[in-house]
Amino acid sequence: MANGTTKKKGSSASAVKAAKNRSVVAGKRTPWGTIIGVVVVVALLAGVIVYYLQASAPKRDQASRDEAAAAFAPTASNPDPSKKIPGVITKQYTGSVHILPTERVAYDQSPPFGGPHDGYWATCTGVVYPTAVRNENMVHALEHGTVWIAYNPDQVKGDQLPLLEARVKGKPYTMMSPYPGLDKPISLQSWGHQLKLDSADDPRIDQFIAALRTNPNGVYPEIGASCDALGKGMFDPSNPPKFDPSKPGKDAKPMDYKGSTGAQNEQQPGMPGTPPAGQ
Repeated sequence: MANGTTKKKGSSASAVKAAKNRSVVAGKRTPWGTIIGVVVVVALLAGVIVYYLQASAPKRDQASRDEAAAAFAPTASNPDPSKKIPGVITKQYTGSVHILPTERVAYDQSPPFGGPHDGYWATCTGVVYPTAVRNENMVHALEHGTVWIAYNPDQVKGDQLPLLEARVKGKPYTMMSPYPGLDKPISLQSWGHQLKLDSADDPRIDQFIAALRTNPNGVYPEIGASCDALGKGMFDPSNPPKFDPSKPGKDAKPMDYKGSTGAQNEQQPGMPGTPPAGQ
């Protein structure tokens, strides 16, 4: 009986020890599920951070370019700093000469940067147009103090496009569009001013914008005029009038044109961006 009792006690002790060992082993198992979950979360966060840094890089870089170009901002003593930017050409044009939406102007420059234009301006609230837009509408926006960045779509591609877009997107009184057949990769226009360049990295782009966008010193005709979208039937930025690459015909209006009868007059009551009647 004693031997039987001893054997039973020994078996029980061995069972308890084995259970404890199994418990310890179970407790020391690697938590792979938790580890994998943490790795996935970290990878996702890293991806978001990398994406943000890449997406925001043009804006961050543009802030530095804007700061560097701040010295070209106009002042009372230096009303047109663009005169100090190499390559800028200037011409005198008469403002507020309007034509009909069905008419063309025989512009003396390509792209044009002044002269007769459509009575409806192109929306210029920091718009990047994906397709080329009718000259006569774009010139009207210049009359309001806008800077227009035109580029040759056959020459400006890849990383160069985001560099140009960063100068425009969301910035009032700027606009950008492709310009087929442009004789240089990039051309900047403001009323009576033009600068043609080879690269989107050129700091003169930012200097030109700083000097001329809404310059208050009389370098463009209509200070304080609107850049807002006019809408369907006038100028719809989602479906703008198309650029016509053909040479203007004999019926095109000359640069010394005095205006078309029935053309939209910005001072007519009810037109967006103009004062109500009697003011």
